[in-house]
Amino acid sequence: MSSSITPFKISVTDEKLARLQQKLALTDFPDECVDAVNWCHGTPLSDVKRLIQHWKNSFDWRASEATLNEFPQYTTRINIDSFGQQELHFVHQPSQVKNAIPLLFLHGWPGSFIEVTRILPQLVQGGDDFPAFHVVAPSLVGFGFSSGSNRKDFGIDQQAEAVHKVMLALGYTQYIVQGGDIGYLVSRFLVLKYPNHVKAHHISNAAPAEPNEELHPKLHAKVKDTPLSSGELEGLGRTEHFSKEGNGYYKKQATKPQTVGYFMADSPSGLLAWLLEAFHDWVDDYKWTDDEILTWISIYYFSRAGPASSSYIYYAMEHAEVSPFVAAQKYSEVPLGTSRFPKDLILLPKLWNHTLGPIVYEKEHKNGGHFAAWEVPDAIVDDLRTMFGKGGGAFGVVAGKSGFDAA
Repeated sequence: MSSSITPFKISVTDEKLARLQQKLALTDFPDECVDAVNWCHGTPLSDVKRLIQHWKNSFDWRASEATLNEFPQYTTRINIDSFGQQELHFVHQPSQVKNAIPLLFLHGWPGSFIEVTRILPQLVQGGDDFPAFHVVAPSLVGFGFSSGSNRKDFGIDQQAEAVHKVMLALGYTQYIVQGGDIGYLVSRFLVLKYPNHVKAHHISNAAPAEPNEELHPKLHAKVKDTPLSSGELEGLGRTEHFSKEGNGYYKKQATKPQTVGYFMADSPSGLLAWLLEAFHDWVDDYKWTDDEILTWISIYYFSRAGPASSSYIYYAMEHAEVSPFVAAQKYSEVPLGTSRFPKDLILLPKLWNHTLGPIVYEKEHKNGGHFAAWEVPDAIVDDLRTMFGKGGGAFGVVAGKSGFDAA
């Protein structure tokens, strides 16, 4: 482990908490349309008022902070080529199993490192029938307790370099990766940039290209001859609905992130409403508690670089010379596992995933949404254990790290 790695505890100052209370007490609420039902017009006024009252009167950030601090956290300074240094925050929980598999877990927006906390306790445990993992879960640059970049072109490529160098600093020269949302894109860039280090990847909400007759003649023919399942048809419908009705946040953050940054930084109610829409729309009937919601939002509100910083990545993505979505579609020989959750946001035909790489594991789940590690943690744990366990398609991909005590 590098000597530059420093233990870290979350410790929001009393002054910041007092300032938050002042802002909550001064909240002005908008009117809303009387005939806007079922969230069709955005986050309902009643939900925001309820949560603001709870945030102001009874939510205990110190309790959430203490719970998060039960997980071992660190920071380290990473030099990003042509972009200078960033300080990366991350959770790192080694397993007691000698040959555990190094696993890099990557979050997206509006998630954070908190998502790993529901799967980490199981993943570090080993057994005769399932592998153990050394778990590393960074806050991406601009998120949580990592520093933020003030460069508008700090994109997915740089995020991948940053987290890869965290793994190297920890001594993990070979590792596997799991990611969704922005973490999906970073995962794909990792296998394309560092295939000698990243030995397999497991992803959700894959965004592959449609098989091309010239590039994928056999797969293209198979796609044409294979009727879509009912689940795939429903998935295409959800993808289309999200594209038309659900990605306004993306368009704004990808074009004028500075503009939305003002209400994110200054208005806790504005930040709450902005994120709460995703917490409602992107899950499979998951029953969030108010404390969960406010803990997730507080991580953004108290983030080191400020809540606006997390939106800058979208501008970099949409203004890159090559779209990272397109770049991520390039074929990689690194073994791939895919999991599909019915209430995720991008749900394309399953055969398309074969354009990304050799699929060694795939699973279509009956429930779960965009925040699968939080909503259905057992599903993600089971997928990883099966994919990397004995008889799994990616068993033994990391040299000397089978996941079991016996090599």
